Amino acid sequence: MKTISFRNDVMPLKNELYRLALRITLNPGDAEDVVQETLIKVWNRREQWDQIDSMEAFCLTICRNLSLDKTRKMAANEQRLDTDEHDAPDQSYSSNPEEQAIQQDRIALVRRLIDSLPEKQRSVMQLRDVEGKSYKEIAVVLGLSEEQVKVSIFRARQTIKKKFIQVEEYGL
Repeated sequence: MKTISFRNDVMPLKNELYRLALRITLNPGDAEDVVQETLIKVWNRREQWDQIDSMEAFCLTICRNLSLDKTRKMAANEQRLDTDEHDAPDQSYSSNPEEQAIQQDRIALVRRLIDSLPEKQRSVMQLRDVEGKSYKEIAVVLGLSEEQVKVSIFRARQTIKKKFIQVEEYGL
């Protein structure tokens, strides 16, 4: 049986936990709070670690539940992801400032469209498309069947594609 170390097995997950919390809460400060609460809860359950099959799934599940709780409490329906330095347009795309501005607007549009999805679809997209998790891992974290995960991802992508095309062709 593998011995679980907080430093080596749990702490490396903090960035992944933050991204999941941010995708659900849509607020960087709230996401940081959720990650701290998650790490505290995991630490407080250290006596149970030997019974846990996947520490990553365990941590992500706690993070998701805390994020949902915080979102419900704060009624953060209108908040959106803040733009940060990582959202700069891809400079290799074009040296034309107009093209760069268009690309940056498209990225912002996709983020708004993702933010407008129902929570379950936002979560599965975050875990699959951003974190690169398998359907099985997502199913464990969210407490869904693999088939439900696949359907949610498909529906989320279709919704974003449809709305993106609609905005691109007709404007907001």
